[in-house]
Amino acid sequence: MKKTPSSVIPNIAVFGKRNSGKSSLINALTGQSLAIVSDIAGTTTDPVYKSFELLPFGPVVFIDTAGLDDEGELGEKRIEKTLEVLNKTDLALIVIDGEITDLEKNLIKTLQKKQIDFIKIFNKSDIRNYEKVDGVKTSALNGEGIGELKLKIVSLLKKKDDFFLEGLLSDLVKPGGYAVFVVPIDEEAPKGRLILPQVQAIRSALDNDSFCLVVKERELYYALNLVKQNPDIVITDSQAFLKVAADVPGEIPMTSFSILFARFKGDLELFVEGAREIENLKDGDKVLIMEACSHHQIGDDIGTVKIPRLLRQYTGKKLDFVFHKGRGFDFEKNRVKLVIHCGGCMLNRRAMLSRMDFFKENGIKITNYGITIAYTLGILPRALKPFGIEFEY
Repeated sequence: MKKTPSSVIPNIAVFGKRNSGKSSLINALTGQSLAIVSDIAGTTTDPVYKSFELLPFGPVVFIDTAGLDDEGELGEKRIEKTLEVLNKTDLALIVIDGEITDLEKNLIKTLQKKQIDFIKIFNKSDIRNYEKVDGVKTSALNGEGIGELKLKIVSLLKKKDDFFLEGLLSDLVKPGGYAVFVVPIDEEAPKGRLILPQVQAIRSALDNDSFCLVVKERELYYALNLVKQNPDIVITDSQAFLKVAADVPGEIPMTSFSILFARFKGDLELFVEGAREIENLKDGDKVLIMEACSHHQIGDDIGTVKIPRLLRQYTGKKLDFVFHKGRGFDFEKNRVKLVIHCGGCMLNRRAMLSRMDFFKENGIKITNYGITIAYTLGILPRALKPFGIEFEY
């Protein structure tokens, strides 16, 4: 069975003290033994990710975390890992065993600051004498309150349209209309398949009762003349921007997959604002190029070769590029002038926004691959027009 990409599945993280019943609660919610349960405190060490089909909502990922009251030097590191999970959490379940303490109260303050929805769960109701509580009373042992909790989780998730791929194109391609996806098949294209953003865009069009035409850049001009009706939009791989812009008549909206996902996964206007920092780059400035995943590089890699080349050509400056791949990252904030991020197809929206907030709080501008490419090629105003954003150099 093919799995839905984790980047578009809501992450439900379970927090609480050791032995509060976090793992047992996950098992009760799913009706399966997904999480290891033990009477020994601290059984869960690093965060554990478990995919599950939560009906009537759909696929979700439960994240089981170490106890907030873990002890010792190793325990502190486990707590640090637990709190890092907040950067990718869409919904938090706070499991309380008995009285609510400062640990849970401080977590709630952090969740409120990050604007993360949460549910307080007063667990072990079979042995605790709870009075009226501001939350849900449950017993993972006998199932009390599990049905109510599941309904509350589903209700909160359904209010979040961030999770639905239909939102990727729903305001750009009308039902019955069509989109053209320009997909170069070059050295960077994986053998026998399309990359994740292209697949997700196709699925979004289909879910929106639209249809799509997928072509290579060499066939684009012929394809546009093959169909009598103009497409609602043309979406291209950033690396084919100039050729596609030349072949697509001005009245047809055009953008790139990377810019499309900049809006879907992050804050498009903040990314656009970050691109303006390109004009302020000086000799010796450090530019951090970030990718959310690790992949095999080829000779003309977009992140390590093409974008640095474009920036050097556009600015005429001797820039210092540093590169980071993967989910965790560290940097010397006073030495980074600009961050250029990939499309983030392997990150969920919460994780991308957390990264953007981090750099914003440190006074560092951030933009993304597609916006950088369009900016340096002089076609960013056209690429932003489908989203109602007016841009002038």
